[in-house]
Amino acid sequence: MEIDPATHDGSLYRTLTGTVIPRPIGWVSTTSPEGIDNLAPYSFFNAVSTEPPIVMFAPGLRPGRPEGLTDSARNVEETEEFVVNVVTGEFAGAMNETSATLASTDSEFDHAGLGRTASTKVDPPRVEGIDAAYECELHEMRRVGGSHVVTGEVVYVHLDDALLDSEGKVDVNEVDAVGRLAGSYYDAVGNRFRMERPD
Repeated sequence: MEIDPATHDGSLYRTLTGTVIPRPIGWVSTTSPEGIDNLAPYSFFNAVSTEPPIVMFAPGLRPGRPEGLTDSARNVEETEEFVVNVVTGEFAGAMNETSATLASTDSEFDHAGLGRTASTKVDPPRVEGIDAAYECELHEMRRVGGSHVVTGEVVYVHLDDALLDSEGKVDVNEVDAVGRLAGSYYDAVGNRFRMERPD
């Protein structure tokens, strides 16, 4: 099959999400100006820069919401803060529960039976018991096609000591990350292998 997006009849959503895999999941917690904690998973998520440390997530447009903003995007726009929780196998089911469509007045933390842990530099809480979380301040929010691309500067990091090696660095073998595939499919990090980068 060959696809020219200019003449293709339909969306490339299935093609992109079915082949750009596995995608890391940014489990984004925000707090509305009214104090309601929101928690939603985004598989259009990644790291962007290390100097300064920048991460991004891209919520799609939500029909029927003001300016098409999801609760996460609206909260970030209004408060300029969010937390990215790293999804591990232990939290896969709860993460899926937080993808439910709820009213803006309801909290996904409560819906999924998740506890909250206070953050250090931002107001939105972390997911209680999570192995890794990044507190972020808004860097930029921009409309790109049918999504809003939200970039945030990491201002504080929480890591469970169990993820660290004897030198205090993250041991990738200890990170039980869950990735997004397509449809109802997810992926767990399993058969890791090493290749040394050439000079």
